[in-house]
Amino acid sequence: MADKRSIADLPGPKGVPLLGNLRQVQPGRFHSNLEDWARQFGPIYRFTMMKRSFVVVSDRDAIAAILRDRPDTFRRSTRTARMLEEAGTRGLFTAEGEEWRRQRKLAMRALTPEVVHRFFPTLAMMTGRLCLRWKSALQAGRDVDLLRDLKAWTLDVTIGLAMGQDINTLEHEDNPLQRDIEFIFKRVARRLTTPVEYWKVFKLPVDRDADAAAARIHRAIEGFIAQTRARMEADPSLRSKPSNMLEALVAARDEDGSGFSDSVVVGNAITMVFAGEDTTSNTVAWLLNLLPRSPAAMARATEEADRLLGQDAVARDPQLLEQMDYLDAATREAMRLKPVAPFMAAEANVPTLVDGVLMPPGTVIFLLLRSAAEREGGFAQPEAFLPERWLAGADGGEPASDPARKLFPFGGGPRFCPGRYLAMAEIKMAMSMMLHHFDFALRPGAPPVEECFTFTMTPSALPLLLRARGA
Repeated sequence: MADKRSIADLPGPKGVPLLGNLRQVQPGRFHSNLEDWARQFGPIYRFTMMKRSFVVVSDRDAIAAILRDRPDTFRRSTRTARMLEEAGTRGLFTAEGEEWRRQRKLAMRALTPEVVHRFFPTLAMMTGRLCLRWKSALQAGRDVDLLRDLKAWTLDVTIGLAMGQDINTLEHEDNPLQRDIEFIFKRVARRLTTPVEYWKVFKLPVDRDADAAAARIHRAIEGFIAQTRARMEADPSLRSKPSNMLEALVAARDEDGSGFSDSVVVGNAITMVFAGEDTTSNTVAWLLNLLPRSPAAMARATEEADRLLGQDAVARDPQLLEQMDYLDAATREAMRLKPVAPFMAAEANVPTLVDGVLMPPGTVIFLLLRSAAEREGGFAQPEAFLPERWLAGADGGEPASDPARKLFPFGGGPRFCPGRYLAMAEIKMAMSMMLHHFDFALRPGAPPVEECFTFTMTPSALPLLLRARGA
């Protein structure tokens, strides 16, 4: 322990009195600021904001150790959890300790591959609806807003699985539930980047609007729960074979001695929407930004989609998704280069050492997930988009089935994202449909696509020209 250091001993950017490094943080580029400082100050450094010190870690082994030690030694940052709970998302994402362990079992039952497989016909229907929308727009000479439609499609899929409802925001942009969900999502992101929690003292009109939107979302989901119970009473087999997450949650909540309440069901249903909407649509968007820049990768992914889908408009059998090896590799490569979560925040519960530095309880530690892969991933041509590196036998023989050794796109340790299977299924469904039916080309003269960070890392644009194949 002789070489134990304190946070004050760490290097870091020079700040100014009181504000610290606050003025050096650029809105929408917080992740880039942290990564730039990591290149300058090394794998562990500190910065300050409003007299509070924060630690940043980009060493892969240190990050893996922190992720393994949740939820006991480390937890999600209390600020992040508090902001989400204020929005009504009190569930697995914000739970800690024994409460997290109880809710984890509940969520795992609701997100099994079996539940996703029973939802698959609905997923195929919604993906077919997206395909028809784009074909109709192109035939009519209308522009296709890819980013908007991908987000709407993902929201439809997420609400369909989470709540058993088809709200069809893809074709109906004025859905009130969609507006409320998107509004709350943006408010949470805005509050996370606001240094002073002023709404604890007084509320602006936008904060009162957020409270009202959260209340409407809760009422809507309580109505969905009532509909779900009525449907399960009419068809008791749904208790043992649920077709969506809400049915699985209600079945588990209604078991004797479950200890769960409807509020837990509501919180986890909202959490599912928040966790699944932006992350999946942005991953698809980043992949669409990367694939057309590599003609060889585009050709190989298209050949795979054509071979597996054949005469079908979309994948009809979930087993087909397991055969999309190249698309799986391309998705992992997009997650490496453009992860929707380039960092995450952890907080020490007890005094503990991280890379020889003593972290007092309450210390917030930013884990630079993308930097960890860049720094120690051992990738050849790390800046290049090369899906082949994830295929079995490639890149030194490491199999594609074990990306967690180099990447953290779904977190790690005991709190590994339970929605991973669903997210990968959605991505493969959407991408295989697009490759099977459409040609994509980069829009000539389009400005460079920038990384914009709010709650997730989003592309500033999707500058693609879309054309129906064979047209």
